[in-house]
Amino acid sequence: MELLTIQFQNMVQSFLLFVPRLVVAIIIFLVSLYVAGLAARAVSRALSRRKRPVDPELTLLIERLTRWSIIIFGVIWALNQVNFNVTGFVAGLGIVGFTVGFALKDVAENFVAGMLLLIQQPFDIGDAIEVNGYSGTVTDIKIRDTTIRTWDGLLVIIPNAKVYTNAITNYTRVVHRRLSLSIGVSYDTGLEAAHEVLLRAISSVPGVITDDPAPQVVFKEFGESSINATLYFWIDPQQTGYFAALDAAVKAVKQACDEAGIEIPFPIRTVYMQTTPVAELAG
Repeated sequence: MELLTIQFQNMVQSFLLFVPRLVVAIIIFLVSLYVAGLAARAVSRALSRRKRPVDPELTLLIERLTRWSIIIFGVIWALNQVNFNVTGFVAGLGIVGFTVGFALKDVAENFVAGMLLLIQQPFDIGDAIEVNGYSGTVTDIKIRDTTIRTWDGLLVIIPNAKVYTNAITNYTRVVHRRLSLSIGVSYDTGLEAAHEVLLRAISSVPGVITDDPAPQVVFKEFGESSINATLYFWIDPQQTGYFAALDAAVKAVKQACDEAGIEIPFPIRTVYMQTTPVAELAG
Protein backbone atom coordinates (compact mmCIF):
# COMPACT_ATOMS: atom_id res chain seq x y z
CA MET A 1 0.00 0.00 0.00
CA GLU A 2 2.81 2.36 0.87
CA LEU A 3 4.47 1.55 -2.48
CA LEU A 4 1.31 2.50 -4.37
CA THR A 5 1.10 5.73 -2.44
CA ILE A 6 4.68 6.60 -3.33
CA GLN A 7 4.08 5.78 -7.03
CA PHE A 8 0.94 7.89 -7.04
CA GLN A 9 2.78 10.81 -5.45
CA ASN A 10 5.54 10.50 -8.04
CA MET A 11 2.99 10.52 -10.87
CA VAL A 12 1.29 13.60 -9.45
CA GLN A 13 4.63 15.32 -9.01
CA SER A 14 5.70 14.44 -12.56
CA PHE A 15 2.38 15.66 -13.92
CA LEU A 16 2.66 18.95 -12.01
CA LEU A 17 6.15 19.42 -13.40
CA PHE A 18 4.97 18.50 -16.93
CA VAL A 19 1.99 20.88 -17.02
CA PRO A 20 4.04 24.13 -17.06
CA ARG A 21 6.30 22.75 -19.79
CA LEU A 22 3.23 21.70 -21.81
CA VAL A 23 1.71 25.17 -21.42
CA VAL A 24 4.98 26.74 -22.55
CA ALA A 25 5.14 24.37 -25.54
CA ILE A 26 1.58 25.24 -26.60
CA ILE A 27 2.32 28.96 -26.27
CA ILE A 28 5.49 28.59 -28.34
CA PHE A 29 3.58 26.72 -31.06
CA LEU A 30 0.77 29.30 -31.21
CA VAL A 31 3.24 32.18 -31.23
CA SER A 32 5.18 30.52 -34.06
CA LEU A 33 1.98 30.31 -36.11
CA TYR A 34 1.28 33.99 -35.50
CA VAL A 35 4.86 35.05 -36.22
CA ALA A 36 4.90 32.90 -39.39
CA GLY A 37 1.84 34.71 -40.71
CA LEU A 38 3.33 38.12 -39.89
CA ALA A 39 6.68 37.24 -41.46
CA ALA A 40 5.06 35.89 -44.63
CA ARG A 41 3.01 39.07 -45.08
CA ALA A 42 6.05 41.23 -44.32
CA VAL A 43 8.10 39.39 -46.95
CA SER A 44 5.31 39.79 -49.50
CA ARG A 45 5.02 43.55 -48.83
CA ALA A 46 8.79 44.04 -48.90
CA LEU A 47 9.16 42.28 -52.24
CA SER A 48 6.23 44.19 -53.77
CA ARG A 49 7.68 47.56 -52.70
CA ARG A 50 11.02 47.04 -54.40
CA LYS A 51 11.96 49.38 -57.24
CA ARG A 52 12.22 46.29 -59.39
CA PRO A 53 9.28 44.14 -58.22
CA VAL A 54 9.82 40.41 -57.88
CA ASP A 55 7.68 38.08 -60.00
CA PRO A 56 4.44 37.04 -58.25
CA GLU A 57 5.41 33.36 -58.50
CA LEU A 58 8.80 33.90 -56.83
CA THR A 59 7.14 36.07 -54.17
CA LEU A 60 4.66 33.27 -53.48
CA LEU A 61 7.47 30.73 -53.16
CA ILE A 62 9.54 32.89 -50.78
CA GLU A 63 6.43 33.68 -48.73
CA ARG A 64 5.56 29.99 -48.31
CA LEU A 65 9.13 29.00 -47.49
CA THR A 66 9.29 31.73 -44.83
CA ARG A 67 6.00 30.65 -43.28
CA TRP A 68 6.84 26.93 -43.10
CA SER A 69 10.41 27.49 -41.90
CA ILE A 70 9.16 29.45 -38.88
CA ILE A 71 6.42 26.91 -38.16
CA ILE A 72 8.86 23.99 -38.30
CA PHE A 73 11.28 25.83 -36.02
CA GLY A 74 8.43 26.55 -33.58
CA VAL A 75 7.32 22.92 -33.56
CA ILE A 76 10.85 21.66 -32.80
CA TRP A 77 11.26 24.27 -30.04
CA ALA A 78 7.89 23.36 -28.53
CA LEU A 79 8.72 19.65 -28.54
CA ASN A 80 12.01 20.35 -26.76
CA GLN A 81 10.08 22.00 -23.94
CA VAL A 82 8.34 18.73 -23.09
CA ASN A 83 11.60 16.72 -23.34
CA PHE A 84 10.48 15.10 -26.54
CA ASN A 85 13.14 13.11 -28.42
CA VAL A 86 13.26 15.33 -31.49
CA THR A 87 16.18 13.48 -33.09
CA GLY A 88 14.43 10.15 -32.93
CA PHE A 89 11.20 11.75 -34.07
CA VAL A 90 12.88 13.29 -37.12
CA ALA A 91 14.52 9.96 -37.98
CA GLY A 92 11.20 8.16 -37.67
CA LEU A 93 9.48 10.91 -39.62
CA GLY A 94 11.99 10.42 -42.41
CA ILE A 95 11.17 6.71 -42.62
CA VAL A 96 7.44 7.39 -42.51
CA GLY A 97 7.85 10.17 -45.04
CA PHE A 98 9.68 7.85 -47.42
CA THR A 99 6.95 5.22 -47.06
CA VAL A 100 4.13 7.70 -47.51
CA GLY A 101 5.96 9.39 -50.37
CA PHE A 102 6.32 6.08 -52.18
CA ALA A 103 2.63 5.35 -51.64
CA LEU A 104 1.63 8.85 -52.75
CA LYS A 105 4.03 9.03 -55.66
CA ASP A 106 1.78 11.22 -57.82
CA VAL A 107 1.22 13.74 -55.02
CA ALA A 108 4.97 13.94 -54.39
CA GLU A 109 5.66 14.42 -58.12
CA ASN A 110 3.13 17.26 -58.31
CA PHE A 111 4.63 18.91 -55.22
CA VAL A 112 8.19 18.79 -56.60
CA ALA A 113 7.02 19.93 -60.04
CA GLY A 114 5.15 22.83 -58.44
CA MET A 115 8.29 23.96 -56.61
CA LEU A 116 10.33 23.73 -59.81
CA LEU A 117 7.72 25.72 -61.75
CA LEU A 118 7.75 28.46 -59.11
CA ILE A 119 11.56 28.57 -59.18
CA GLN A 120 12.17 28.31 -62.94
CA GLN A 121 9.08 30.35 -63.95
CA PRO A 122 8.46 29.17 -67.52
CA PHE A 123 5.29 31.28 -67.31
CA ASP A 124 3.73 33.85 -64.98
CA ILE A 125 0.20 34.34 -63.72
CA GLY A 126 -1.65 36.13 -66.51
CA ASP A 127 0.43 34.64 -69.33
CA ALA A 128 -1.29 33.04 -72.33
CA ILE A 129 0.08 29.52 -72.71
CA GLU A 130 -0.60 26.15 -74.27
CA VAL A 131 0.23 22.99 -72.31
CA ASN A 132 -1.02 19.42 -72.19
CA GLY A 133 -3.53 20.13 -74.96
CA TYR A 134 -5.09 23.19 -73.28
CA SER A 135 -4.71 26.84 -74.29
CA GLY A 136 -5.65 29.82 -72.17
CA THR A 137 -4.57 32.28 -69.50
CA VAL A 138 -2.83 31.18 -66.30
CA THR A 139 -4.93 32.24 -63.30
CA ASP A 140 -3.13 30.49 -60.44
CA ILE A 141 -0.04 28.40 -59.70
CA LYS A 142 -0.23 26.22 -56.60
CA ILE A 143 2.10 23.63 -55.11
CA ARG A 144 -0.04 20.80 -56.50
CA ASP A 145 -1.62 22.17 -59.69
CA THR A 146 -1.84 25.01 -62.19
CA THR A 147 -5.14 26.61 -63.14
CA ILE A 148 -5.80 27.82 -66.70
CA ARG A 149 -8.85 29.68 -67.99
CA THR A 150 -9.28 28.52 -71.58
CA TRP A 151 -10.24 30.79 -74.47
CA ASP A 152 -13.86 29.62 -74.23
CA GLY A 153 -14.05 30.42 -70.51
CA LEU A 154 -13.52 26.97 -69.00
CA LEU A 155 -11.46 26.63 -65.83
CA VAL A 156 -8.96 23.76 -66.23
CA ILE A 157 -6.86 22.48 -63.30
CA ILE A 158 -3.78 20.62 -64.52
CA PRO A 159 -1.49 18.65 -62.16
CA ASN A 160 1.94 20.26 -62.02
CA ALA A 161 3.66 17.03 -63.04
CA LYS A 162 1.74 17.17 -66.34
CA VAL A 163 2.65 20.82 -66.79
CA TYR A 164 6.34 20.36 -66.02
CA THR A 165 6.91 17.24 -68.13
CA ASN A 166 5.04 18.47 -71.24
CA ALA A 167 6.00 21.07 -73.81
CA ILE A 168 4.89 24.58 -72.81
CA THR A 169 4.13 27.25 -75.41
CA ASN A 170 4.17 30.74 -73.89
CA TYR A 171 2.44 33.19 -76.24
CA THR A 172 2.91 36.19 -73.95
CA ARG A 173 6.69 36.19 -73.74
CA VAL A 174 7.30 36.21 -77.50
CA VAL A 175 8.32 39.52 -79.00
CA HIS A 176 6.86 38.78 -82.45
CA ARG A 177 4.45 36.15 -83.69
CA ARG A 178 4.01 35.04 -87.30
CA LEU A 179 0.65 34.54 -88.96
CA SER A 180 -0.15 33.17 -92.41
CA LEU A 181 -3.09 33.81 -94.73
CA SER A 182 -3.83 31.77 -97.84
CA ILE A 183 -5.32 33.47 -100.88
CA GLY A 184 -5.87 32.66 -104.55
CA VAL A 185 -6.04 35.07 -107.50
CA SER A 186 -7.41 34.42 -110.95
CA TYR A 187 -5.09 33.35 -113.79
CA ASP A 188 -5.47 36.63 -115.68
CA THR A 189 -4.09 38.63 -112.72
CA GLY A 190 -0.65 40.22 -112.96
CA LEU A 191 1.28 38.57 -110.16
CA GLU A 192 3.66 41.48 -109.60
CA ALA A 193 0.75 43.88 -109.21
CA ALA A 194 -1.05 41.45 -106.91
CA HIS A 195 2.13 41.09 -104.87
CA GLU A 196 2.26 44.85 -104.26
CA VAL A 197 -1.45 45.08 -103.46
CA LEU A 198 -1.23 42.31 -100.88
CA LEU A 199 1.83 43.83 -99.20
CA ARG A 200 0.20 47.27 -98.99
CA ALA A 201 -2.99 45.75 -97.60
CA ILE A 202 -1.32 43.77 -94.85
CA SER A 203 0.97 46.67 -93.91
CA SER A 204 -2.09 48.79 -93.13
CA VAL A 205 -3.33 46.40 -90.43
CA PRO A 206 -2.71 47.74 -86.88
CA GLY A 207 -0.08 45.78 -84.98
CA VAL A 208 1.54 44.26 -88.09
CA ILE A 209 5.32 44.68 -88.21
CA THR A 210 6.33 46.22 -91.53
CA ASP A 211 10.13 46.36 -91.38
CA ASP A 212 11.91 43.63 -89.44
CA PRO A 213 10.67 41.04 -90.15
CA ALA A 214 8.69 42.37 -93.11
CA PRO A 215 5.54 40.76 -94.58
CA GLN A 216 6.13 38.30 -97.41
CA VAL A 217 3.98 36.99 -100.26
CA VAL A 218 4.81 33.58 -101.72
CA PHE A 219 3.01 32.32 -104.84
CA LYS A 220 3.36 28.59 -104.40
CA GLU A 221 1.05 26.59 -106.67
CA PHE A 222 -1.28 26.52 -109.66
CA GLY A 223 -4.77 25.61 -108.51
CA GLU A 224 -7.78 24.54 -110.57
CA SER A 225 -9.29 28.02 -110.63
CA SER A 226 -6.56 30.25 -109.18
CA ILE A 227 -2.89 30.81 -108.57
CA ASN A 228 -2.52 30.22 -104.85
CA ALA A 229 -0.32 32.27 -102.55
CA THR A 230 0.43 32.49 -98.85
CA LEU A 231 0.79 35.84 -97.13
CA TYR A 232 3.17 35.68 -94.16
CA PHE A 233 3.25 38.54 -91.67
CA TRP A 234 4.39 39.18 -88.11
CA ILE A 235 2.49 40.90 -85.32
CA ASP A 236 3.40 42.49 -82.00
CA PRO A 237 1.36 40.58 -79.33
CA GLN A 238 1.49 43.65 -77.10
CA GLN A 239 -0.45 45.68 -79.69
CA THR A 240 -2.89 43.17 -81.15
CA GLY A 241 -4.14 39.65 -80.57
CA TYR A 242 -3.96 36.64 -82.86
CA PHE A 243 -7.64 36.53 -83.82
CA ALA A 244 -7.97 40.32 -84.08
CA ALA A 245 -4.97 40.51 -86.43
CA LEU A 246 -6.21 37.63 -88.57
CA ASP A 247 -9.70 39.15 -88.86
CA ALA A 248 -8.30 42.56 -89.79
CA ALA A 249 -5.92 40.98 -92.33
CA VAL A 250 -8.72 39.16 -94.18
CA LYS A 251 -10.82 42.32 -94.33
CA ALA A 252 -7.92 44.48 -95.51
CA VAL A 253 -6.88 42.00 -98.23
CA LYS A 254 -10.44 41.61 -99.49
CA GLN A 255 -10.97 45.37 -99.67
CA ALA A 256 -7.61 45.97 -101.38
CA CYS A 257 -8.30 43.27 -104.00
CA ASP A 258 -11.75 44.70 -104.72
CA GLU A 259 -10.35 48.20 -105.18
CA ALA A 260 -7.55 46.95 -107.45
CA GLY A 261 -9.91 44.79 -109.52
CA ILE A 262 -8.16 41.56 -108.51
CA GLU A 263 -10.51 38.60 -108.65
CA ILE A 264 -10.46 36.00 -105.89
CA PRO A 265 -12.23 33.10 -107.64
CA PHE A 266 -14.31 30.46 -105.97
CA PRO A 267 -12.60 27.06 -105.78
CA ILE A 268 -13.86 24.56 -108.31
CA ARG A 269 -15.57 21.61 -106.68
CA THR A 270 -15.66 18.44 -108.73
CA VAL A 271 -19.02 16.68 -108.55
CA TYR A 272 -18.87 12.94 -109.13
CA MET A 273 -22.07 11.52 -110.72
CA GLN A 274 -22.85 7.84 -110.88
CA THR A 275 -23.68 6.81 -114.44
CA THR A 276 -25.52 3.74 -115.60
CA PRO A 277 -23.97 1.79 -118.52
CA VAL A 278 -25.95 1.95 -121.76
CA ALA A 279 -26.07 -1.84 -121.90
CA GLU A 280 -27.94 -1.94 -118.60
CA LEU A 281 -30.45 0.68 -119.82
CA ALA A 282 -31.02 -1.29 -122.99
CA GLY A 283 -31.50 -4.45 -121.02
